[in-house]
Amino acid sequence: MGNELERYDPNMRPNERTDSAVRWYSPLKQPFHIAGFAWFKQERIYRRLPTLPPGSIPNAVNRLAEHTAGGQIRFQSDSSSLSVRVKLKGKADMTHMPATGQCGVDCYVGLPDTMPLQFANSTKYDRTLTEYECALYTGWKRSMRSIVLNMPLYQGVEEIWVGLDDDAVVSTPPRYASDKKVIIYGTSITQGGCASRPGMAYTNILSRRIPLEFLNLGFSGNGKGEPEVAEVVSRIEDPACLIVDYEGNCVSTELFHKTLPEFIRIYRAAHPVTPILIPSRIRYAREELTPHLYEMRMERKLFEQALVRELREQGDLNVYFFDGSKSLGGADFFECTVDGSHPTDLGFLRMADALEPVLKTLL
Repeated sequence: MGNELERYDPNMRPNERTDSAVRWYSPLKQPFHIAGFAWFKQERIYRRLPTLPPGSIPNAVNRLAEHTAGGQIRFQSDSSSLSVRVKLKGKADMTHMPATGQCGVDCYVGLPDTMPLQFANSTKYDRTLTEYECALYTGWKRSMRSIVLNMPLYQGVEEIWVGLDDDAVVSTPPRYASDKKVIIYGTSITQGGCASRPGMAYTNILSRRIPLEFLNLGFSGNGKGEPEVAEVVSRIEDPACLIVDYEGNCVSTELFHKTLPEFIRIYRAAHPVTPILIPSRIRYAREELTPHLYEMRMERKLFEQALVRELREQGDLNVYFFDGSKSLGGADFFECTVDGSHPTDLGFLRMADALEPVLKTLL
């Protein structure tokens, strides 16, 4: 695919290429809008943290920042067909997460300038490849639609092109309710492991229900609350709220006692009144069979509750605790994960259902 792009007419405007009846657009250009990358306006790349962050962040976090979890391509068009060409930074290589979620793109459509959107399709491709082309729909009635493409959850994207009818109208997407952003910092669960497709990560589900930009700062195995990362997160402008959900990667309860208050302190220095939500983690599927998992989770949950209570008593009335232990549902909660820890699509849907009313209240 990469070589094919080089053979297009060099006199074509740089934001579009034609291929028979299809015109290929770069979403880096207007009227497309890229969401989910806080530093996109400055750097123009699909990356979740700045290329040169202030201070030194862990190498693993820097690498995972290349993964495009939460990235979205937003626009409106009356095209009867829609395709994507994707050049990945690496191959699909996970054993417990489908390639459609790790490296795929999925598509949601709706009426112009409205919410919510409805799922249309996801890319299917040879998982051994790092470049693919896939039609998301063809032969639809020509009608103006609002369109969101959700980008891969567990891989980087070097290039992505959007293919539309050669004569299609393309226009800007609906405006958000404001310029403020919902920031979610956390673990592999936040990043989207192990959704079957990108739109089923709980941050993306919430973005379809709340008309604000969502920033997914989940780092698989490496959301550990480091102060250097807190400094970077605190530099994101116009926060609507911050969700701090890294309990699952906290290394130890003792270290969690040190990192969580410091993470909040650093963020508060930059954003004194921005709402901060601290959810406890979802339940492990095997808690009844392995009681130490339950005991560990409860110990950390009690600490989070006590910390929030202490901060509020000290005058910070914009910090909140959310009990995540019921997010996966009641008696059948253990049916909601792939491996006892990482949610399936059902688990992510239930997590979004639980968080939605809380977020709407805060926002």
